[in-house]
Amino acid sequence: MQTPTLVGQTAIVVGATGVFGQVIAASLLSKGMDVLAVARDQSALRSLAEEMPGLRTCPADIASDDSVAVIRQSLSGPVKALIHGPGVGVAGGILNADIGVVLEAVNIKVGGILRLVRAAEAHLFDGSRIIAIGGHYGLEPTAYAASAGVANAALVNVVRQLSLGYGMRGITAHTIAPGPADTERLRSVATARAQRDSLEVEDVLEQMRLESSTGSFTTPDQVAWAVSTLLADEARAMTGSTMMLDSGRRRGLP
Repeated sequence: MQTPTLVGQTAIVVGATGVFGQVIAASLLSKGMDVLAVARDQSALRSLAEEMPGLRTCPADIASDDSVAVIRQSLSGPVKALIHGPGVGVAGGILNADIGVVLEAVNIKVGGILRLVRAAEAHLFDGSRIIAIGGHYGLEPTAYAASAGVANAALVNVVRQLSLGYGMRGITAHTIAPGPADTERLRSVATARAQRDSLEVEDVLEQMRLESSTGSFTTPDQVAWAVSTLLADEARAMTGSTMMLDSGRRRGLP
């Protein structure tokens, strides 16, 4: 069923060809939104557009300042939602992580959302949403996912600063922090942990699943649900906050 308040409104999804991005884009299209899919891989974007009639595409590398002008040129009217969810490289544990990979992760997450906001700033209005897809490693550090932990921790801070900077315009900023999903990226993290602990990758994945209080991974559908929830008018009260979608992995208090 379409949500009347969202029909025809524009959403930009960065990282649209990723596991989460594809489901988010499909969910927003089903609500009648005009979805602009942004990703580096032009071929992957074309394939996605073939699967999702009505999807608009914009090949751009959010890690580069050039993306600001590229995305801006694809916009012509008001933008309801900026959804920033690109993936980052896996650098292993903090003791031996490739420093370049960690810094690139920060550039993609933090630099990326700032580039996205600046590209669309003139098109934002009272009621627009800035939504960053982070990850629970930014709030619950581990010894084996340095790049994701550092980048997502910085992202949480940037989102809070954006909520302060844009709040008086009625533009709100939000972080969604999913737990691990059974994806190729998670398997890369599990491989690093398996090498560190001299275990089999499948055994590590089972351990990671059981780290959740519900014994489960987060699904892309759950992340898409969270995005849709933040588009509701009532969600403006949540600005600057982090929506935990980690299936009970975080042990500390906020």
